[in-house]
Amino acid sequence: MRLPAFLILFLLIFTAAAKPAETDTPQQIYRVGLLATGADGSDQSPFGAGLIRGFARHGFVLGQNLAFERRAAHGRLDSLPNLVDVASKVAIVIASGYPASLAAKQHTSLPVVVVRAGDPVEDGLVTSFTRPGGHVTGLSEIAVELSAKRLSLLKTAVPSVRRVAMLWNEEDLGMSLRYKAAEAQAHGLGLDVESLGVHAPEGFDEAFARMIQKPPDAILMVSDVLTTLNRKRVIDFAAEHKIPAVFEYDSLVREGGLMSYGPDVIEMFDRAAELAVRILKGADPGQLPLETPSRFVLAINLQTAKKIDLAIPPSLLARADDVVE
Repeated sequence: MRLPAFLILFLLIFTAAAKPAETDTPQQIYRVGLLATGADGSDQSPFGAGLIRGFARHGFVLGQNLAFERRAAHGRLDSLPNLVDVASKVAIVIASGYPASLAAKQHTSLPVVVVRAGDPVEDGLVTSFTRPGGHVTGLSEIAVELSAKRLSLLKTAVPSVRRVAMLWNEEDLGMSLRYKAAEAQAHGLGLDVESLGVHAPEGFDEAFARMIQKPPDAILMVSDVLTTLNRKRVIDFAAEHKIPAVFEYDSLVREGGLMSYGPDVIEMFDRAAELAVRILKGADPGQLPLETPSRFVLAINLQTAKKIDLAIPPSLLARADDVVE
């Protein structure tokens, strides 16, 4: 039996009215502040790429439910307090480098995750490793352990090494502590460390002049914004004067440095993102223990070794994670 047209129309109207009204609920956007001592944390940089990957693993996707507010000092440390102006716009700050981490701790009460800031306990960013306290947590770079490892690898690569010139930024407390750790470890390996602390780009000329006057057996560069901005000068000086140079991060080896040993930087930022996610979900940063890197990279540049007439032992090459040929 066919229903009359007016009855069909009535049923359709009734059915539509009976459906619950559908409303578009706006998706929550989580805003995260990125504060860098050096360059901007672009999506392609280790800082940006590691964070994007780490957040995405937990369902926080940049451009969808995640937004970054990026601030960078580009080495102008006095600008950092003014850059911590993200407080009214974000839920948490991720700070890269000791100066940025200190500025975030001092100039905002927001939760702060620090990374590449040396040893946060030793440099006063947190109270203890297991219970940081306050509003700061993050990753430790275990500087003492890594300083000993770098010097040991240098000794393996160049068994005759006795005196190591260490380039480091005296203005950065995090790097000063790292220098002291390396100096302490050197004595146990039968090495002498000559401090070549710099304060500004002009200081590298004086450091180079001292090394020309009294050539070291090797160079160890402690990475921070100042030394990293001048990395090419250090790499070129070491190659010209045929001095083996060891660095902290593998990116410098790909740029021409001889050798490096240190944390996988992208993995560190990945881990920082995981800590940030836990805080965004309600965790108290003061109760989140500091974490340590879980992956380390030994990188060797054979082209540079050839330029300085250095034969890398096969046993060391076999241990390398990244070999530039």
